[in-house]
Amino acid sequence: MEMALELLGDELTQVEARFRKDLDSDVALIRKVGEYVLASGGKRIRPMLLLLCARLAGYRGDRHIGLASVVEFIHTATLLHDDVVDGAVLRRGNASANSVWGNEASVLVGDFLFAKSFSIMVRGGDLGVLEVLSDATTAMAEGEVMQLINTCDLDLSEEQYIKVVRDKTAVLIAAACRCGGLLGKATPEQQNALAELGMDLGIAFQFMDDALDYVAEESEFGKARGHDLAEGKMTLPLIETLRRCSDEERQRVADIIAGEELGDADLVFVVELIERCGGIDYTMQRAGELVEQAKAKLALFPDTPAKEALCDLADYVVSRRK
Repeated sequence: MEMALELLGDELTQVEARFRKDLDSDVALIRKVGEYVLASGGKRIRPMLLLLCARLAGYRGDRHIGLASVVEFIHTATLLHDDVVDGAVLRRGNASANSVWGNEASVLVGDFLFAKSFSIMVRGGDLGVLEVLSDATTAMAEGEVMQLINTCDLDLSEEQYIKVVRDKTAVLIAAACRCGGLLGKATPEQQNALAELGMDLGIAFQFMDDALDYVAEESEFGKARGHDLAEGKMTLPLIETLRRCSDEERQRVADIIAGEELGDADLVFVVELIERCGGIDYTMQRAGELVEQAKAKLALFPDTPAKEALCDLADYVVSRRK
């Protein structure tokens, strides 16, 4: 990741400035909530991928700055809505926006960010970019609903879960990468390769989130350990564990998920079961395979600093601990 930060230093600074400009509103609460979430320690993976893919495709203009801001606005809007749906109290180690300003403000500011994103894209005049990002946001909404439907479903398969992850998380990362290629007038084959790279990295990123939810300390990861379990979310470590554990252990997990609250003893039981059944190792292994698969997609492009930085950023996905 350090390589990407070094290569994109000035451009990332411009993107941060663009965030603040695009948050302009006569309604003070919109700016206050928006700036709070945007400044709360996000990794800017999506903007970095868009900027690097544009550079890899040979783009030399400045429209990538505004588009990188748009992609992060869309992502931020989904975070605001997610935290309301999940009843989250922490986001990246800080109090979540909904716990500070309430659910109503979080939902409405999220709506503003979505609307503003499309206003910016329409003014940009690139129908291809608008199509890619509008399709992505539609898929993301579908992914959110699918995740809601799958809550507490112990029969959810890995394939079904990956479909949720693709739509809820990875599709925006894939869209960011494709938009970079569109700006640089990459060939259709190259654009598809960049989108596939983004999809693989997006799924791998979510898999690492899944694993860290069960093993990372709250002070590092920015949310309470076992948060996914408490919300009844079926993620890959648990899906793999349920495939391997005994019927008695499976029933105990079912009882825990169906309970009103997640007790400390219940969390310890599930974490130890996941570790014993190899759920964490399996999830990290799958993430690593996806990252290698993603990097292979770059074979269509010449060796450049942008390509090297993309590989470095891909490796960061599986090495991070927060």
